[in-house]
Amino acid sequence: MRRLLLSLTLTSLTLTLIGSAARAADDTIIPEAASRIGAGATASAEHFMAVTANPLATAAAVEILRRGGSAVDASIAAQWVLGLVEPQASGLGGGAFMLYWDQPQHQLHFYDGRETAPAAVDDQLFLRENGEPLNFLDAVIGGRSVGTPGVVKLLALSHQRHGKLAWAELFKPAIQIAEKGFAISPRLYTLLKDTPRLAVNPEIDKYFFAADGNPKPIGFILKNPAYAKTLKLLSRQGEKAFYVGPIAHDIVQTVQHNQNQPGKLALADLASYQTRERAPVCGAFRQYKVCGPAPPSSGGTTVLAILGMLEHFSNEQLTPRSTGFYHLFAEASRLAVADRDTYIADPDFVPVPTAGLIAATYLAQRAQLIDPLHSTAEVKAGQPAWPQAEAALNYLTSQSPELISTSHLSIVDADGNAVSMTTSIETAFGSRLLVDGFLLNNQLTDFSFVPRKADGPLIANRVEPGKRPRSSMAPIIVFRDDKPVMLLGSPGGARIIDYVAKTLAYTLGGEMSLERAIASPHIIDMGRGLELEQGEVDDAIKTDLTALGHTVKELPQTSGLNGIAIEQGRLHGSSDPRREGVAAGD
Repeated sequence: MRRLLLSLTLTSLTLTLIGSAARAADDTIIPEAASRIGAGATASAEHFMAVTANPLATAAAVEILRRGGSAVDASIAAQWVLGLVEPQASGLGGGAFMLYWDQPQHQLHFYDGRETAPAAVDDQLFLRENGEPLNFLDAVIGGRSVGTPGVVKLLALSHQRHGKLAWAELFKPAIQIAEKGFAISPRLYTLLKDTPRLAVNPEIDKYFFAADGNPKPIGFILKNPAYAKTLKLLSRQGEKAFYVGPIAHDIVQTVQHNQNQPGKLALADLASYQTRERAPVCGAFRQYKVCGPAPPSSGGTTVLAILGMLEHFSNEQLTPRSTGFYHLFAEASRLAVADRDTYIADPDFVPVPTAGLIAATYLAQRAQLIDPLHSTAEVKAGQPAWPQAEAALNYLTSQSPELISTSHLSIVDADGNAVSMTTSIETAFGSRLLVDGFLLNNQLTDFSFVPRKADGPLIANRVEPGKRPRSSMAPIIVFRDDKPVMLLGSPGGARIIDYVAKTLAYTLGGEMSLERAIASPHIIDMGRGLELEQGEVDDAIKTDLTALGHTVKELPQTSGLNGIAIEQGRLHGSSDPRREGVAAGD
């Protein structure tokens, strides 16, 4: 397996590159570029399965599973590799949400490893002196946008509770790759080429770019001895090396003294960080129970709200890839997102109507607002029933420029334990700060840049010290008869919600296999017009949708859905053809 781990390269992959010119000179927000690598990657297995965003990460997870490791063990090994070979998406400097199914205990756990705002910030963090919000990239680049990373603490806690192999064993695959090198993949090259204002710090410039200013080419063997050193330290000393030891000092030094924009992350922020275990949110769809992350993620509640509204329409109306489905899905998404933008924030700081937003009676009322024959002109947040409803009357709908540099992995081990984990550093390459071989997040830009509008009521998702920004990450585990039958999740920023909800609607509705549902055209409506996946929808359907009142636009989509379907004792893994993921198992 180790020979396989080192010999796997991505240079044979073909890739359609969509994006701007290299080293974009303007501030146009270009998140992770869309790509079509091929027909997707699928595999079937009897005992265990891993599906991740990169072949090397999948191979590392499979190696751990073959040695008797748990699903958590495999996810840890995969994350260390992802942070190396897919650095634009996730890593030690970011955060994650993990759903873990404990098969022997028949218990579902939700671990919140979301980043937190430093204690020294306030709600003026992303405002200019004149009170106007910063441009997005001006806010991103440098130390200002860096939240306290949470993924290392999350993985350490989950290993303490659910791991089987020794902690140090889980670092070996990534250390070996970091020292011996890996081939730059087509997707990593695309992101290096198309991400604006990337090489603003000398460390990034030296690591990723050649002397002529161009990205190192596809197939170039990239070594990262600094990352190997970091992993070795973590393997010996555990998470304390990251949160109170030498790595913590390097992180703070880098953030506070960045030449572009210093930040306020302090040693005390790292030392006090805690992973939260929260109750997952679950709801019914057809004969299934669908479970996802609770706030501060909006992924679980919003996916469940979309499905709950679709439940009120007939199978004929919900025929996949039909005008009717696209219309109803878009309308349900608009309603669910209006609630999401208004209510969802860190529940440790503001009251959140989590149960009310997914209550069957409430979703039935919201579904009645959907006209099967016409798009509703204006959609507003509803008023879910909850004890603190009066507080919600003061909430303002807010948006944050949540972008799509994220990764998802799905893993089932030989004992039937399962991990569905979405992990992120926010936008591509995060804050552009490279420290000790890994990139630091820019997750603070997931807060609303403005705390209130025109001296009106405060916004729920405003910046506050110690607060976790709202997320759309949606790791999902689906159950039938109290047994897991599917794991699913995706990167994609706010679009994660629609990526995941569409895939679940198609598969749990009994119309499509997981593989086909993942590859099917995406439908996105976040309240700013209906996005259809570019080149994937018939002209006749687009004409019909326009006639129904939709403002239709076509855009490339950059999902990276990775899932596992469990059917009759077999595991069927599927990875999104839009990225370079791989499914493998025994």
